[in-house]
Amino acid sequence: MTLVCTVLIVKPIYAQDMIQKTTTFLMFEGDAEEAITFYTSLFDDSEIVHITKAGPDGPGGPEAEGTVQHALFTLKGQQYMAIDSFGHNFTFTPSISLFVQCDSQEELETLFKKLSDGGQVMMPIDNYGFSTRFAWVSDRFGVSWQLNYGNLIFN
Repeated sequence: MTLVCTVLIVKPIYAQDMIQKTTTFLMFEGDAEEAITFYTSLFDDSEIVHITKAGPDGPGGPEAEGTVQHALFTLKGQQYMAIDSFGHNFTFTPSISLFVQCDSQEELETLFKKLSDGGQVMMPIDNYGFSTRFAWVSDRFGVSWQLNYGNLIFN
């Protein structure tokens, strides 16, 4: 009888070494540049990487000139893309939201105040059982944000 032994060497995977495989793509109706400028002002390690604007002969015709044809930006080091698009019968919905794990209670409160200004508070900052400091807002552009500070506990 021959005994075969296979040794499997498992290399650990660290979250900080993972390369982002998906990118959230946000479609606005004429205010993409204003929105991403606002978002990148709120978070550390955030920037507008690239913006291409539509010309008079581009998508949307002359009335779309100067709007965002494509933008790449980062929030807390995470990549996002955005465009301005016209003529669609849909917009953002709270069923998809951006979840932010805040580094401090002060960050959560600042984001809550700035993101809810002109928007809608769906869940004010409170203890909801699964988190002691959580809030959910929709900003003035219609994008939904879940804000959390501390541990999440789902039983």
